[in-house]
Amino acid sequence: MKIVAVTACIAGLAHTYMAKSNLEKFSKQYGHEIKVETQGAMGLENKISQEEVEEADVVIFAVDTNVTERDRFSGKKILKVTTQEAIRDGENVIKKAENLN
Repeated sequence: MKIVAVTACIAGLAHTYMAKSNLEKFSKQYGHEIKVETQGAMGLENKISQEEVEEADVVIFAVDTNVTERDRFSGKKILKVTTQEAIRDGENVIKKAENLN
């Protein structure tokens, strides 16, 4: 399964990157391909291209704030969780994403 994800917390610091790390860890553990874009204090990093969006089976928003350029993901299956959920139970977030596919 191909997953694209956006992580963003209100401060745009630690939780954004902790959520990214956990989503990557559990995606790989379950054999999924993932690209995670962070939207934090440093701006947009590792930006997801339109082609990557189109190829993705599922989009995960692990966010506590608005997603910048959200319209890129129109028409895709989107799982929205908090950064805390991705940090505390990333494995379950990936399982939820699998169920959307």
